[in-house]
This record gives sequence, C-alpha cells and structure tokens, in this order.
Amino acid sequence: MMEINTTMSAAERTQTEMAVDSFNKTLAVNGRKASQELGKDDFLKLLLTQLSHQDPTSPMDNNEFIAQMAQFSSLEQINNMSNSFAKMAAMMNSDQAVNSIGKTVEINLGDTTTRGVVDGATRGENPQVLVNGMYYDLNKISAVYGE
Repeated sequence: MMEINTTMSAAERTQTEMAVDSFNKTLAVNGRKASQELGKDDFLKLLLTQLSHQDPTSPMDNNEFIAQMAQFSSLEQINNMSNSFAKMAAMMNSDQAVNSIGKTVEINLGDTTTRGVVDGATRGENPQVLVNGMYYDLNKISAVYGE
C-alpha cells in the first residue's frame, strides 16, 4: 500500500504564498479592497492554486479534496439561504407598511413622538409610511392603533 503525503514542502508552501500574494496585489490594482473574509471566488482560486502546485507523484488525498468541495457547497447554500431570508424580510416589511394604511400610528422621532393616520406606504427594501404629509421609515413606528 502506497502512503500519500498530504503535507506541503517548504518550497510548495512558498509557491502557494507567492500565488496568494500575487492574487491579493491584483485585487488592489483592480480596485477591489482586500478583506478579512473569503468569498466563494477566493475559495475556488485558492483550491485551484493548491491543485496546480501539488506534486503529481503524491497528489492531494481524495478525502481531503471531497471535504473541501463539501465545505464550498455548504458555504454556497448558506449564502443562498441568507439572500433568500433577506428578500423574505424585505417582503414582510413591505406588507407590514401596506397593512398599516388607514391605521393610526405613533412615530418615535427620538426626543419626541408624532401621531397620525397612515395615508400611504412605499414598498421595497426600506419601506416608508406617509403620515401627516411626511414619509417615515417603518422602524420609526412605536405603536399601531386600530381604526
């Protein structure tokens, strides 16, 4: 049985670090700011760099490769779920703004409050309500009263 070496030599580590540094420099040149968080593009580029610099006589362990791909897939699905939840929250906020039309609301303005009937509402990511001729963010409503 052949033993597979999964550790990188000093030369391989240096090559990988140089590739990452080069990649980071191209990000700065292209106007993209370096971040402490890795995105899916960064993950794929690192994986490709790792695969292209591996020793053909002792390639990466299949289990390790499959585990990395599973992590990438999980990350992608979590990202998709997060985006879906954000869209759903925006829709719920829009519905809440529309459902407040015709109701009396109390709006918190920091050091004071105002009260009035909601005459209209906007939809979208940050819905607003029209009260006494002024638009207010939905999150400023501190109380809603029945008709």
